[in-house]
Amino acid sequence: MRSRGHVTQSQDVTPSPSPASEIAAHIPVLLTEVCQSMAPKEGGVYVDGTFGAGGYTGAVLAAADCTVLAIDRDPTAFSYAAPLKETYGERLVCLEGCFGDMARLLAEAGYRQVDGVMLDLGVSSMQLDQAERGFSFMRDGPLDMRMSRDGLSAAQLINTADADLLADILFVYGEERRARAIARAIVEKRDSQEISQTSHLVELVCSVLGQPRMKQAHPATRTFQALRIYLNDELGELLRGLQAAEQILRPEGRLGVVTFHSLEDRMVKQFLSPRTGRAGRPSRHQPDQVAPDASFAELDKRSVKPRAEEIAENPRARSARLRAAQRTEAAPYPLATDLMPARAPQIEVAP
Repeated sequence: MRSRGHVTQSQDVTPSPSPASEIAAHIPVLLTEVCQSMAPKEGGVYVDGTFGAGGYTGAVLAAADCTVLAIDRDPTAFSYAAPLKETYGERLVCLEGCFGDMARLLAEAGYRQVDGVMLDLGVSSMQLDQAERGFSFMRDGPLDMRMSRDGLSAAQLINTADADLLADILFVYGEERRARAIARAIVEKRDSQEISQTSHLVELVCSVLGQPRMKQAHPATRTFQALRIYLNDELGELLRGLQAAEQILRPEGRLGVVTFHSLEDRMVKQFLSPRTGRAGRPSRHQPDQVAPDASFAELDKRSVKPRAEEIAENPRARSARLRAAQRTEAAPYPLATDLMPARAPQIEVAP
């Protein structure tokens, strides 16, 4: 079962920047392209399912006299909404929760259908930059990684899960080839010392994979990614969010999803492929099967990547991909059940 517990924070963690300074430093990835994919119009209603610091929300609100329903599961996120609220007033509606629950959240706020849904997946720059959140292997802090500040922490997982589960998490969600060696090292280490800080885990991973090298990804990258995705059920959330978007988008409404690694991008591609008619005809071995009408039309044949200038200004953008599509008048497809990675482990760790 998922457990709830307190993680003691390090006493020497550098204080977090103020919301105003973080907003100034935050550079939304593919901002122009995401805003263009939404095609904001007067009177339109748009969902920003991953509000963060409000970069996409602000761009859409500035582009047209429209409304943005901003969703974020992080209870601290809307501390960044004050400047936008001051400028746009009731045109910005803040909804705390998971974007996979957007249909319910919107219904509770009095909305049924919308003209656009935008999702910027993964951890936000602000979360990475706050050492006390425990997302970054570059900053020492408590090993936490919870986006909602609720549920199982990374420290609890690392110190309680058996080696097989840890290895599956690292292999499936981080695509880490040395997953079993890292899992064994974790289990051996925690027998003599609790692994409670990000620096503890970084040192442990480097003891297996070697020290960081210039111009190469940090050895702990995949491990931190895998734990974060698992603890926050990010792929399950993405699947629920894609299906919810298909339900609530009006005909000609737009869906734009920014991904940062292959697991996310593959899931979005596989979700849209049959719904845009790219999956081809039914198998000849199933002659009676009739494909439903396409529920989306592609806006771009391929994913949109950041320009070289953007990557130079914001290195975090280098792995970003945008996939965008427009809703048709066809009925939504049946709920997808086969898009999760094989062997995807469930969150069933006891405290």
